[in-house]
Amino acid sequence: MDVGLLSFVIAAVKGEWHLNSVQMGWIGSVSSLGMAIGAIAFGIMADRIGRKKVLLITLLLFSLGSFASAFATGLGVFLALRLLIGAGLGGELPVASTLVSESVAPQHRGRSVVLLESFWAAGWLVAALISYFVMPTWGWRIALVITGLCALYGLYLREGIAESPQFTGNNKRAGFFSSLKSIWQKTYVKATVMLWTVWFMVVFSYYGMFLWLPSVMVMKGFSMIDSFGYVLVMTLAQLPGYFTAAWLIEKWGRKKVLATFLLGTAVFAFGFGTATSTALLITCGIMLSFFNLGAWGALYAYSPEQYPSSVRSSGSGLAAGVGRIGGIVGPLFVGALLARGASFALIFGVFTAAILIAVLAVIFLGTETMAKRA
Repeated sequence: MDVGLLSFVIAAVKGEWHLNSVQMGWIGSVSSLGMAIGAIAFGIMADRIGRKKVLLITLLLFSLGSFASAFATGLGVFLALRLLIGAGLGGELPVASTLVSESVAPQHRGRSVVLLESFWAAGWLVAALISYFVMPTWGWRIALVITGLCALYGLYLREGIAESPQFTGNNKRAGFFSSLKSIWQKTYVKATVMLWTVWFMVVFSYYGMFLWLPSVMVMKGFSMIDSFGYVLVMTLAQLPGYFTAAWLIEKWGRKKVLATFLLGTAVFAFGFGTATSTALLITCGIMLSFFNLGAWGALYAYSPEQYPSSVRSSGSGLAAGVGRIGGIVGPLFVGALLARGASFALIFGVFTAAILIAVLAVIFLGTETMAKRA
């Protein structure tokens, strides 16, 4: 919800703070910088102090940070808070998927992780609803106050979930350098190269495309309220994308599902960038959401199974951290090209190429994971 709402907030604060396209890009990029730091730091921390403790820490960090950002008076303060929020979000995502992956029976593990990640789409849907029904009347600050209320969920998490049984039974507590050395051992080097490549390309294209989606609709001639409505329709397609991936992942396997959904993402990213009519634009946007978020779910299921439990959270966190570097580059890339008058076809063509590189990495470097790996 926080990341989804940010795309609408960027479009809203542009006029209030008189931001240019480069400054707008920095908002998304600073968030991704925080997510890179958080994914690496909290991923490694989770291998040392436990998944549950880190889940609580990161939840409070990004929720309270979002609440505070509602009172930002200018771009500088807002960027500083977005860095903290990003660190919390970046740490929470891989740690949550690792916790679920280690707490579910092997035959249901992949599906469970994809279903977990489907709530990312539920959050985007809530963000779109808030932007459509709340922001036009009460403004973007009230919308951010609503996201801050997520901190209250920590009261449930503290008592409502158990620590990962594999972490509890594992006496090995790897540090940063030992974790980094482990994932580059001969046994895991191929998986690490594949994951770092895929994560970078997927996050680069996702944040480049989706953080700019409402703004792109406005630039194509739609009013802000109309563009929010169209993005809401596109966002609805994320949930069936996740559910389809969840249904297929135990039937086809992680690798095949991930490659298929990435390929679909590439096709419809190109279609969205070159669309010349409203109907085609919305259709490609819907299918882009469907395939892209299904690929995200498959990637989160695929990543933890590449490593043993002693470095599982670290390995997933480091891969996600490398991906977040792509998230820094993506929004800045779009802002810089728009400032130079580049066409949407060119911009989305670059994102299409990035996703195709990820497809090739999965096909030629990826292996089907063993769901029963400890």
